Amino acid sequence: MRLAVQAPAKLNRFLAVLGRRADGFHELELVTTVLEGVPDLEDTLSGEPADALSLAISGPTGAGLTADESNLVIRAWRLLEATAQRPLPATLRLEKRIPHGAGLGGGSSDAAAALRLGNRLFELGLHDASLLPLAARLGSDVPLFLLGGTVLGLGRGERVFPLRPVPLEPLLLVHPGLHVSTPSVYRALQDIGYPFPEALASQPGGAAPPWRNDLTGATLWVCPPLAEVREALRDTGGEPLLCGSGSCWAARYADPAGRDAAAGRIAAARPDWRLWRI
Repeated sequence: MRLAVQAPAKLNRFLAVLGRRADGFHELELVTTVLEGVPDLEDTLSGEPADALSLAISGPTGAGLTADESNLVIRAWRLLEATAQRPLPATLRLEKRIPHGAGLGGGSSDAAAALRLGNRLFELGLHDASLLPLAARLGSDVPLFLLGGTVLGLGRGERVFPLRPVPLEPLLLVHPGLHVSTPSVYRALQDIGYPFPEALASQPGGAAPPWRNDLTGATLWVCPPLAEVREALRDTGGEPLLCGSGSCWAARYADPAGRDAAAGRIAAARPDWRLWRI
């Protein structure tokens, strides 16, 4: 029996950095939407029982990724084995479409997909409430992918709470093909400081959160060429927002026609950039 699980990307619509904690991590507050149903922007993890655990990686963004014990899919699988207290040998295949180092949570989404796939494939009977602590051990972004929809994240982002669905405006996502290291961005915060050490004000139920990312300055410090993408989106009338720690940008528009016109202009000027219309 072969099963497959989709691993969608995510968009941090609000990201506040509230300061550095005593343990070295940063205190965050985030409102994140999982971008489900965008075929060109989701990975696929499939698997079937086998004699031993193995992982093969393919797909348009899979080049250069390792399939060893450091991979988040394998790490998630090992945690699941420890919880089940038995080996879960399987042949796994990961089809990568989410770009690496883009701030879209591809690796974290793959890890969440691995927890779900292993649970179903071996009929472990674990509820999401049991999987959430495992997800938090794998990374701050992993738990939100178990919830899906729109999520409030606190702490390092690993404490997650479902929010009422908040519709997305017409969006254009642009990836310039650059890779940004998340640890390097957080280290840069020590040099440039925290721009808005303020938490999210109370919002009416179902209201859209502020369009804000406190990591923008630090990311541009680490990777100055990303400013070109921001300016290109502004020139088309969009309101750009850095995706997580970069390097992808999301810009919102007043209507789909404006977004589509912007996509045409940018595609013509920069055919080397990848675009997604949401």
